[in-house]
Amino acid sequence: MDVRTGLPVVGMVGGGQLARMTHQAAISLGQSLRVLAESPDDSAGLVAADVRIGTHTDLAALREFAKGCDAVTFDHEHVPSGHIRALEAEGTKVFPCADALLFAQDKGQMRERLSNLGAPVPKWRRVFSESDISDFAEAAGWPVVAKATRGGYDGRGVWMLGSVQEATELVATGTELIVEERVVLRRELAAVVARSPFGQVAAYPVVETVQRDGICVEVLAPAPGLPEQRALDAQQLAIDLATELGVVGLLAVELFETDAGIVVNELAMRPHNSGHWTIEGARTSQFEQHLRAVLDYPMGATTLTAPAVVMANVLGGPSGGASIDERLHHLFAEDPGARVHLYGKKVRPGRKIGHVTVLGEDLSSVRARAARAARRLQEGE
Repeated sequence: MDVRTGLPVVGMVGGGQLARMTHQAAISLGQSLRVLAESPDDSAGLVAADVRIGTHTDLAALREFAKGCDAVTFDHEHVPSGHIRALEAEGTKVFPCADALLFAQDKGQMRERLSNLGAPVPKWRRVFSESDISDFAEAAGWPVVAKATRGGYDGRGVWMLGSVQEATELVATGTELIVEERVVLRRELAAVVARSPFGQVAAYPVVETVQRDGICVEVLAPAPGLPEQRALDAQQLAIDLATELGVVGLLAVELFETDAGIVVNELAMRPHNSGHWTIEGARTSQFEQHLRAVLDYPMGATTLTAPAVVMANVLGGPSGGASIDERLHHLFAEDPGARVHLYGKKVRPGRKIGHVTVLGEDLSSVRARAARAARRLQEGE
């Protein structure tokens, strides 16, 4: 508890843009999020008042960071589960807990648990040798998708394999893998829900996510043309998984929409890129909702604030061209309604350095405005 305000203290491990935007949400709740950042120059480290420097792999740093926190949560899934269990054993409230977070950290564990729960997942198998991939591919058909069980993000740790030779070369790297069938999909969707320790849940409208080179570049809310029953099924699936896995906080369920229905692709147990649109596009942002959940506050309303909402990620491009300040001037002059969120990150080609959200009545025009705004802000445009 903060003795100055009488309000609880939430600590977030990780100083990236998710912590930065969670900090912004915390301010309206009377709080200043405590952040464990690796550097004062991390995205959240640049703006939060209570920044502790340390790494998520250092148990001593985690213990010191957790002192005085009413709840500890994460902006990524990379904290070792043994460290989380140690904090829990010492009385720290950690959300999501180690038992739940495991299923976002380890794709093999996730696939196994979801299969046992009867959730819709691709055909899959653990990989111990090249023959595990080739045998699986003979049954499922080439190409197949291999995934590193841990550490993959934004397209990294995923390989499309089209031959035995490619499988042999990948297995030889020693990476712990699973292999999955290549799903024939119509598009990708995401269902984001929040769950509190009390067990209250709140579900956001299902969105469509658009990927390019393994990176989400656009989110459309609500998912256009999605039948009402399929949307309800996706929300119920996310709620059921949050409950069965014991998730507290945000759960983002990344989905494939196929001709036969929906299939679970990935899980994330934190605020998620597919929910950034909620800052302006929903009555309660995913970041405030995550804080409400870990503090066991009642959930906020998730209804849309406009018929159509589009979020476009701003990716780093080649250096040169106008300064970011000049690009902002041009964008705001062209589209005063575009809402910009820049993360204070160093620019690298393809890196997410911010996002733009546009709201309106017509999806087509809103989508065009969001894409144009993102292009205006991209380095080198």
